[in-house]
This record gives sequence, structure tokens and C-alpha cells, in this order.
Amino acid sequence: MENWKGLAVTEEDLARINGLAKAELTAEQVYAFTLRLCDNEVDRDFERFDSQALERLGELLVGKSGIFDHQWSTRGQTARLYKTEVVRESGERTRAGDEYRWLKGWAYLLRTEKNGDLIAEIEGGIKKEVSVGCSAGRSVCSICGAENGGCAHTPGRTYDGGLCFRELKDVTDAYEWSFVAVPAQRAAGVLKRFGQDREEDRALRKEAELGRKYLKELRREVARLAMLADDGLDGDIFAKAAQHLEEPELLELRRAYEARAAKRFPVPAQLRRRDAGKAEDAEAFLV
Repeated sequence: MENWKGLAVTEEDLARINGLAKAELTAEQVYAFTLRLCDNEVDRDFERFDSQALERLGELLVGKSGIFDHQWSTRGQTARLYKTEVVRESGERTRAGDEYRWLKGWAYLLRTEKNGDLIAEIEGGIKKEVSVGCSAGRSVCSICGAENGGCAHTPGRTYDGGLCFRELKDVTDAYEWSFVAVPAQRAAGVLKRFGQDREEDRALRKEAELGRKYLKELRREVARLAMLADDGLDGDIFAKAAQHLEEPELLELRRAYEARAAKRFPVPAQLRRRDAGKAEDAEAFLV
């Protein structure tokens, strides 16, 4: 247990922790760590928190328990949040187009024999992904602004080039935060120490952005080849349909349409002129 250092617990940290504890604790008795609780990016469920929701969640989650898989049981209570802060990443944008923000949390648990395995799993990166349990007063469609599912738009689909998602507003309660296997928010989880969390996240977000650009170009290329292969095809309709395809389907379509386009527009062979013996004609070709 003494090998698991955790965060350096400052006097301010200890004061916050003891504000939640019944008995007076020392820095040696607690193991502290930080988490990315949630952010304002569109998640796997095609939902996202707005900036005000993040701020409100930060207020409501202080003092809340950390459990497992959102199972509300005292047996699962293992850690507690003692501090939160909304972090703004200037220069980074969400899929919705606004400034990327995320809610950082500081949590602690007791250095007991019972918690030894959990601390080891946190340090070893096994227990990492987290999710928050909360309630929001409104869910707003990003396409038309209708609230609480009052429209025909489907989250995850694209309408006139815009992704449909639900924006969660007016957070009314925060119940807990949980260690989970697969969080709805891709970046949510325990953070590394020594500032590595921000650099790691920037790298992950850069990779994700490159992936989105790659898929965008691949979809555009498939649509171009499809129109070359079939001049009766409605390009706009095909381009919209291609937005719902992923890399394996797109690569297969590209291969098929490349073959069909090549049959429709064969490339003539390049031949040297028969009189290309002179120096000035050395680079002349018939095309």
C-alpha cells in the first residue's frame, strides 16, 4: 500500500476531505486521484452537456460517492469527490463547433487493506473509465430545437450536413459517479499525474480529428467515383447516404466503383513517338 503514492494531498485538499469525513483524517490515511468526469462533447449516445450543465454538475457532484456500474448500493461505495472544476481548452472545438470544456474532479478513498486492490487497479490503469449519474430538466434537439423528443429527428443521423444530437440542459440533480467498462463519454476516466492527462487527451483528440477528416475525404471520393460509374445517380442523395457508412463499407464501395468507372473511361496507353530519337523529342509522348 505504501508504494501507491496517488496525488500529493495539500492542506487545502485535506481540509476539504475532512469537511466530508466524520473522523479527522491525515494525509497518510487517504489516497487521492483526479478524474475527467464528463465534457461538452457529443457522446456515444449522441447527447452532450451544455456549458451551464457542466458548471451545475460540478456544484452538485462535490461530496458524491464513487461506485461501480451505477449500482446504488452501500456495498459499492468506495470513493468520494471533494472538489471539482470546469476546465476550458482554448483552441479546441467540439463536434458542435463550440469551445471544448470538461469537468475535472478530485476524489479520495481510504488507504485500507480492503481498498488495496482497488488502488492498485487505479494505479495500473485497470479501473479507469467513469460515468456520471444525473438528471437534466431539458433535452434539446440540435437540428430544430424541439425539447424532450418532440420531433422526428433521429440522434446520430445527419440532416443537411448537420449531426443530430440531444443537448442536455438545466441539470437538476447529480446522484453519483461510477467506474464502468464502457463510458458514454469517450474521454471520461481517471487522469494521469504530473500533467500527462492534458497532453494525452490532446493527442487522442488530434487522432480522432484526423480520423474524421479521413472518413470525410473517403466519403467524398466514393461519391465522386459513384457518379463517374453511373451518370444516372443522384449525387446529393448518394452523398447523404454515404454519411452513415463507415470505413469497411466505404472501402468496398470505392473498390467496386473504381472498377466500374475504369470500364466506362479506360485510360489510353502512353506511347513514345517513333521519331523521338532527337534530343528535343526525347520527352514527347502520344496520349
